[in-house]
Amino acid sequence: MDATVTLWGYEILWLDIIGTALGLLYVWLEYKANVWLWPVGVVMPIVHGYVYLARGLYADFALEFYYVAAAAYGWAVWSLGRRGKAADDSPIVHGTTRQFAAMAVATLVLWGIIRWLLVTFTDSTVPTLDALTTALSVVAMWALAHKIVEQWLLWLVVDAISAGLYVYKQIPFTAALYGLYTIMAVAGYLRWKRLASRPNVFS
Repeated sequence: MDATVTLWGYEILWLDIIGTALGLLYVWLEYKANVWLWPVGVVMPIVHGYVYLARGLYADFALEFYYVAAAAYGWAVWSLGRRGKAADDSPIVHGTTRQFAAMAVATLVLWGIIRWLLVTFTDSTVPTLDALTTALSVVAMWALAHKIVEQWLLWLVVDAISAGLYVYKQIPFTAALYGLYTIMAVAGYLRWKRLASRPNVFS
């Protein structure tokens, strides 16, 4: 059997399974607001990156490089806190109106840029949705690093769209994982909302 066929065939299925297992561990640690989600968050994107490249999800593939860097950043923020405090002293908070506005603008700008790149330089068959989930993920990772409750709502949108994309792109285990992520995003939001120390600006 040709090595390329093996890599982009059966081995992709196994990488899909391994990535799914890491994803389950990651989302559980995120739900518990456990700092060890970040080391897992360094390894998981490497596995998923191969899978996305093989299935032509180029924006998702490129996003994995950001995830590795963001995981390192998040690990530092959670471990040291914003003022050099321990991780447990870094509180879960609701976002501010200014933060929400900045996140909305960043999402729209990134969505437009990424979609243009996909349409112009790749053969992506899903440039609009691939770009949207990528843009939202970039913003959501920043919000997660700063323990903002509403990051779960961003992931809810990302996960629901991604589950459909991965079914379409024949990545079954990852599709199932993102279906579970969608449910966990709701549960995580409700849990973090109870734990938040900053009032909800919309309440």
